[in-house]
Amino acid sequence: MGAHAESFRVRSRGKGTFEITEEVAAIVGRSGIRTGTVTVFVRHTSASLVIMENADPSARRDLEAFFDHLVPEDTPYFVHTYEGPDDMPSHIRMALTRTSEVIPVMKGRMTLGTWQGIFLFEHRRAAHEREVVVSVVGGD
Repeated sequence: MGAHAESFRVRSRGKGTFEITEEVAAIVGRSGIRTGTVTVFVRHTSASLVIMENADPSARRDLEAFFDHLVPEDTPYFVHTYEGPDDMPSHIRMALTRTSEVIPVMKGRMTLGTWQGIFLFEHRRAAHEREVVVSVVGGD
């Protein structure tokens, strides 16, 4: 059983989804692990990860619009607004999604479906630099 871990940074341009599939695939390749799992983790409380369709960007725009509707900014009863009206909504959106994803690795590659991609889901309006940690475990 082997293990390999790396991290990388993603610079968001504010709210939205940013594909990181290629970066994670490169780490899986460098790991040398042929069969196992890859865990992808974002180290933040106002961003998350999603596996989402990567062929048609309108699917991601709809997801983003849904979360804007589900957890709107300027909600009058939010107290945690020290960093602005998107502060608490970003934490709730993160809690409703995930901070990690686990993907099987077979024959040295992630087994994502044809139209699946891994995305950083930025919940803040301002651009941020986010750290993503990738851990690959398994063997030959």
